[in-house]
Amino acid sequence: MAKDQTSIGTIEGIYSVSSIVTKKGKPVFSSREKEKIMDRKENYSKVAIMRDNSEAGREYIEVVIEKDYQAHYPVYGEFSTMAESNLLLYKHFDSKGRASSFTFTYDKTKDILEGIRTDNANNRTITYKLTYIKLAPKATTMQSSSAR
Repeated sequence: MAKDQTSIGTIEGIYSVSSIVTKKGKPVFSSREKEKIMDRKENYSKVAIMRDNSEAGREYIEVVIEKDYQAHYPVYGEFSTMAESNLLLYKHFDSKGRASSFTFTYDKTKDILEGIRTDNANNRTITYKLTYIKLAPKATTMQSSSAR
């Protein structure tokens, strides 16, 4: 089996990342709940997700790869799968070293990872949604080339 084919059907690969942040809550003098899009970024980052074979206790790591030249590639996130399901737990690290957690689902047929995190404060709910679209290796491309 070729090395490229080992990542077919797993989350390993190169992804384009998009995000949307929404806020939901009731205004002070209103009884109706409102939802507002606070931020939207389409294809704002390109990342590699790879299996972590180190002793760090994580299954997959996320590394940003969109820069032309970097002396090193810091780990921006860690993925851990939940037993026999398409659910993953994701821990994201910002530039200041703070961590935030997301719950992800993986759609193998579409090669898409979707993650959600919600924060509740002051009678408002803020929802962060991340969408990762797999750019390579694509399952359909690899299957058609191996059939030849």
